[in-house]
Amino acid sequence: MMKISHALFPLLCLPALAGAGGYDNVVQAQLRPGWRLPNGDHMAALHLTLAPGWKTYWRAPGDAGIPPLFDWRGNQTSKVEVSWPAPHVFHQSGMRSVGYKGEVVLPLRVSLRHTGKDSRLRGIIDIGICKDVCLPHRVRVEAILPATGGTPDPLIAAAMADVPFSAAEAGVTAVHCKVGLSQAGMTLRTEIAMPRLSGTPDTVIETADPDIWVAEPETRWDGGLLVAETRLTHTTGGAFALDRSGVRITVIAGDMAVDIKGCDR
Repeated sequence: MMKISHALFPLLCLPALAGAGGYDNVVQAQLRPGWRLPNGDHMAALHLTLAPGWKTYWRAPGDAGIPPLFDWRGNQTSKVEVSWPAPHVFHQSGMRSVGYKGEVVLPLRVSLRHTGKDSRLRGIIDIGICKDVCLPHRVRVEAILPATGGTPDPLIAAAMADVPFSAAEAGVTAVHCKVGLSQAGMTLRTEIAMPRLSGTPDTVIETADPDIWVAEPETRWDGGLLVAETRLTHTTGGAFALDRSGVRITVIAGDMAVDIKGCDR
């Protein structure tokens, strides 16, 4: 996961400002109760609606973003898995962020302890919201997940259809990752063999270690390869190892996104 920009650290020290209700009119949050799946899991969704001009952030928010945090503790669930529709890339004040504007529906696949009964799902979600300023904001949501009578929700189904393509679906045939040393940590060059996408490509690179900060990659086509180069730094400033199998690359181009997990070598 990309780390929070140092420029935003002072804002994270303002919980009273973000949680006092002054920004409740900026974002409306609700749980869409969804429907029960044949295997006993439940498909629900977190639905966020943002005021005009405001945006919120993806799981890897970029240099100028605040990563979302989910707390589902105290529920009749064993796991809540969030799916992420393809995000947009924003540039503001010389920094890049990755997220959504207007509204976003995040599908939730919920594993239940009691599959034959209605279940109550409660969540506390800390998100970043941004317009002229970027602020942390907390929302609380709650819904009953019906055991019977639920039908597929078109908004949830549309959001599920908007998640990035897998590497296989997008025709990715090879992913090479080359690591080098830099003054502050490491350099990483990824070379992805894949068909060209329409639009100028952006990439977001994540690692399996949340304490590794990933700089905004420089992305370009080089023949039949999509090349992305970036810098990696550990938050402690110390030495670290990179698990190449845990590298995750999301390619965003126009209205299409591709989710690539792991390097071939």
